[in-house]
Amino acid sequence: MRPRLDAEWLDKQYNNRARVPDHAQVLARWAEASALVLRDGGGELDVPYGPGGASAGETLDIYRPAASQAGAAPILIFIHGGYWRSLDKSDHAFIAPVFNAAGALVVVPNYALCPAVDIEHICLQTARAVLWVWQNAARLGGDPARIALVGHSAGGHLAAMMLSCRWKTLLPQAPAQLVSGALSISGLYDLEPLRHTPFLKNDLRLTPASVARLSPAFFPRPKGGRLYAAVGLDETDEFLRQCELIRDVWGPTAVPVCETVPNTNHFNVLNTLVDPEARLHTLTLRLLGLR
Repeated sequence: MRPRLDAEWLDKQYNNRARVPDHAQVLARWAEASALVLRDGGGELDVPYGPGGASAGETLDIYRPAASQAGAAPILIFIHGGYWRSLDKSDHAFIAPVFNAAGALVVVPNYALCPAVDIEHICLQTARAVLWVWQNAARLGGDPARIALVGHSAGGHLAAMMLSCRWKTLLPQAPAQLVSGALSISGLYDLEPLRHTPFLKNDLRLTPASVARLSPAFFPRPKGGRLYAAVGLDETDEFLRQCELIRDVWGPTAVPVCETVPNTNHFNVLNTLVDPEARLHTLTLRLLGLR
């Protein structure tokens, strides 16, 4: 089913901040929890992964598991959301402690934001960050053969894009499938509606050609790796459609999980990622080989 493209309907479908009255409180709780993690000094912060460094948004934060962890740790790369135009890695440090406790090395990269750059630039930055992690995994105490991604919203789009990345064109010595799997939470896979959405279109500056290049739902299914797709049950029809669409196009082999998370909206669905009793947490541990 194709989405409607009238402006008012699109804004209602994609403007999550307008739809969720307490979104500011949720974002504030993420920031507060992350500030506590950063205050405790558990991470290696603002490590450059690209030539531009901090001025280009090309830095990442590294959170290591307990020193007593035996062997190389699986690596979780968390990619934040914000419609490619807001938020920051520092807002998402709260993701790290529970996965560190489970034995994973956690990396949270930044990227430049629209409209200063376009989404294609952000995809290349994300690929550069993942490549940097792969190249430096041994030094960090991580296992380069066990890299999994988790992304939320726009970060879910970026995680799906990484499953389709042609790594050898970026670095000939890289493996053909560098990422073992990804969890996309409330991800976006068909960018055509966003090209017409009033509150987004001027910042994202999508064109028909860029939509075709940047929509995972228009790609063939990845030859390796798997995508777990999830969305809050209380999200809009469009976010529910986006989740089902990637399963329909890529098929159940590439997308073995496509499901809704009960009693969650676009923001608080991410809280379940750090709940050890919750489904998204369990799925992430499975991607990491820890469950």
